[in-house]
This record gives sequence, C-alpha cells and structure tokens, in this order.
Amino acid sequence: MLDRPSPDAILSAIADWLRGDAAPALPPHARFEAKVAAGAIDLVRRQIAAQGAETAEAARLSAFLGQGGDLSALTAALCARIDDGRVDLATPGLGDLLIAATLDKIGVDHPDFPAARRLRDRRAQA
Repeated sequence: MLDRPSPDAILSAIADWLRGDAAPALPPHARFEAKVAAGAIDLVRRQIAAQGAETAEAARLSAFLGQGGDLSALTAALCARIDDGRVDLATPGLGDLLIAATLDKIGVDHPDFPAARRLRDRRAQA
C-alpha cells in the first residue's frame, strides 16, 4: 500500500507553492521562471493523468487498423496508410479517430482551450 500524499498531490503542492509563495518573493525574471516551472509541473501532472488516454488511443487505432501493436507502431501504420492513399478522410471512422486523438492531446497541452472544450462538450452530448 502506498502512503499519502500521492505523487500528484505532491506535484500540485509544489506548483502551488511556486506560484503563491515563491514567485511573489522573487525578482522579476526569477518570478517568471518560477511560474514557468509551475506550468511545467502542471503539464507533467496532466501527462501522467493522461496515460489512460494513450491506452485508449492505441485501442482505437488497433480497432480501426485491424492490427495490434503499441501506440507508436499503430500511429506509424496509420500514417503509412494515409501516405499511400489507402486511407483518407472519406474512410469511415478516420475523422472521429483523429478528432478523439487531437482532443486528448489538447486536453494535456492546453486543457482550457475554449474551442476544444466546446467540441468535447458537443461530442459528449451526441
């Protein structure tokens, strides 16, 4: 059994401390760097949380392509099929596959991106 706090809680506390306590006490350039560091910690937290999304993306790709493999190999296979013309946006399911993957990636890099949030909401209602 793992003790608390969780790694996510520790990273969150560090980012909060950098923003709330450390940054205001620093000179301007160091304040900026502390805020950048806090943002990087937040990004790492989202990447860790999104590991399930990578598993889901690999499953979607595997189902679409009809073959197994890890995410990197499946992505390469999809790219090869697009490149040689066997698959294009008229192929049933490709558009949904690409939108889902893009929304997952935006959710990690820019979780508050308004257009992505609206599209996620619309897809959830459908």
